[in-house]
Amino acid sequence: MESLIPIVNRLQDAFSHIGSSSGLDLPQIAVVGGQSAGKSSVLENAVGKDFLPRGSGIVTRRPLVLQLNNTKKGEWAEFLHAKGRKFTDFEAVRKEIEDETDRMTGSNKGISNIPINLRIYSPNVLDLTLIDLPGMTKVAVGDQPKDIEQQIRGMIMQFITKPNCLILAVSPANSDLANSDALKLAKEVDPEGLRTIGVITKLDLMDQGTDARVILENKHLPLRRGYIGIVNRSQKDIDGKKDIKAAAAAERKFFLEHEAYKHLADKCGTQYLQRTLNQQLTNHIRETLPALRQRLTAQVAALEKDCKEYKNFQPDDPANQTKAMIACLNNFSSDFEKEIEGSGDAVDTRELSGGAKISLLFHERFPYEIIKVDCDEKELRREIVFAIKNISAIRVGLFTPMMAFEVMCKKHIAKLLDPSLRCVEQVAAELNGIIQRGGEKICRYPNLRDELERICSSQCKELEVRAKAHISLLISTELSYMNTNHQDF
Repeated sequence: MESLIPIVNRLQDAFSHIGSSSGLDLPQIAVVGGQSAGKSSVLENAVGKDFLPRGSGIVTRRPLVLQLNNTKKGEWAEFLHAKGRKFTDFEAVRKEIEDETDRMTGSNKGISNIPINLRIYSPNVLDLTLIDLPGMTKVAVGDQPKDIEQQIRGMIMQFITKPNCLILAVSPANSDLANSDALKLAKEVDPEGLRTIGVITKLDLMDQGTDARVILENKHLPLRRGYIGIVNRSQKDIDGKKDIKAAAAAERKFFLEHEAYKHLADKCGTQYLQRTLNQQLTNHIRETLPALRQRLTAQVAALEKDCKEYKNFQPDDPANQTKAMIACLNNFSSDFEKEIEGSGDAVDTRELSGGAKISLLFHERFPYEIIKVDCDEKELRREIVFAIKNISAIRVGLFTPMMAFEVMCKKHIAKLLDPSLRCVEQVAAELNGIIQRGGEKICRYPNLRDELERICSSQCKELEVRAKAHISLLISTELSYMNTNHQDF
């Protein structure tokens, strides 16, 4: 079973190379916490080396896939993007993480969801894989986008919503656990607390007379996998380059001597956390392995079937060309229908398009244009008076002439024609937009795309002309006869 974690690590590396997970939900542990919760110290304590970037604001700006490998051959680090290079100086590892982050995100504290894969080999670590995610923040700093909080939240959710992802929720002990950002996010995706492992940091910084005993005993906000308490190095220790081994000894002494924690000393500390995570990840992989293997086998079988079909494929064969053309046409037709019906795979979150825009034109824009047609009541009364007087001429009538009524009604009915025709033009323009977007998906066949767009646009234009003619006929019909026997009169 000890070899399970390295196997999953190789799968992660392979998927990173191809830029896709192939739909497989790999077992993993994601580290989640707010800024200054102590995430970096947790990871560095597990490795026994200072290697993570530090500073104010958002320091982790890309997911860091940290693969720890136990070996007796020495200590070194390797990056997936820098194959062949061995880093024995962990200050150089920190610099490489910073440079690789800036290369992808720039130096303005922006973020990216493209991970950095780092392997660390050491005799002082257990086989373990952790994904360090950016710390949650509330306020944009410097040139950061205004929605940085939503971006970070979205990135974290991208990992922890997966059922096979264990969540290492890091929370500082010197703040109210009920307000923990990490536990709040974990609760959203894991309401039963089945996948969440709680880590309580900064136990030595709690106010005098207070402790986190009930939390570590899993009595307050209980999690199935429980809580583990650790003591981080202080900023003074970090600035003073305090050795992590000395810090581990000080941590052990703290738990053994503290009245509230000495009965839990064997279930607290970085060494216990590392053993627990190794055991839990191994067990988790063992539990998920059958389903993972079944899905992977099915994908391999599907790919082998496709390869068999293409083994003797002749691209110049007219039958294959016809088959490919029909497939393109069917996909185009399906995409067009999905855009209208609103069931497409890709949802545009920036603007309305397709069926949504056509619905807006019919139900909001067109009624608004019709309302604008209504004239001022005072002007209408003046027109009615002039119409009656002009029709009566030198005669003095006792009743309102029927012709005056028809003249006024026809004048306002005729005003409906222009907004109706504009509505048809706007709908036709959106349909042409859908046609062009569908054509972009078959751009590898430019002649087919051009001919398909030409035929569809011509058909759309023909239908537009027919629709306008029908609307003009409808308005002309209404103008030709006034049915005063209608119930609305």
